[in-house]
Amino acid sequence: MSSDETTTAADAGAQDSPFPRERTARDEAPQFVLPLVVRIERGDPPARTDALETAARAVLVLLGDERANGDGEWAQAVRDWQDARIRKVVRRARGAEWRRAEALPGITATGGSAEVRVFPPVPLDGWPKDLARLQVSGTDLDDPRPPADPDAATPVLWLSPDLDMSAGKAMAQAGHGAQLTWWELSGEDRSAWRGAGFPLAVRTAGPERWEQLVTSGLPLVRDAGFTEIAPGSCTVVADHPALRLDRRWPDGTVRAL
Repeated sequence: MSSDETTTAADAGAQDSPFPRERTARDEAPQFVLPLVVRIERGDPPARTDALETAARAVLVLLGDERANGDGEWAQAVRDWQDARIRKVVRRARGAEWRRAEALPGITATGGSAEVRVFPPVPLDGWPKDLARLQVSGTDLDDPRPPADPDAATPVLWLSPDLDMSAGKAMAQAGHGAQLTWWELSGEDRSAWRGAGFPLAVRTAGPERWEQLVTSGLPLVRDAGFTEIAPGSCTVVADHPALRLDRRWPDGTVRAL
């Protein structure tokens, strides 16, 4: 599979990055992006943590959808996307913009206060016009109160305490963490998670816990460095109970998208 990639602009490329990075063979393949659109109505924005969790769940719903697998209508686009660099771009919409986005083929995931619509992958320079015109930068959200501690049985996507990311960037990173978890799980564990509705939590780890997590052997997301943070930055550790029980790799091994 390809290396982790997050970008906050549909046409971002290495030449636009504030952080220099070397090109690899994956950069030479046709590039695709997974679009996500978060609904942010003026005066009634979703809570930040709920938006992050809903974005992660939206990615999982798409990956588990029959249209994205086998001979499904989205399957080839998903394969093309995964064969190159994995890119997820989060844009925001409200009012008529959101209604136009809803009319396009995709899946809407709903949280407590958040709605996020995920679409099948599109070429990096071939976005549908109703998505291409949506805003990318400036997507930031707050939590009205600190989120509760997750239950021990709940999969948790742990965010680095050392990085300051916009809500849009963090939503994409949470989506990467969810995708890594999906890839690592057995078919039985995937089915169980999907059947339960993909319960998960997104939380920021404390410094001591973060040090333990990044060396635990659990799936680890490293950013490609196109926007906001330096390449190679560790952003998310995916802690699913099934992966804690079934370590199929040596301790300390870093698994990156």
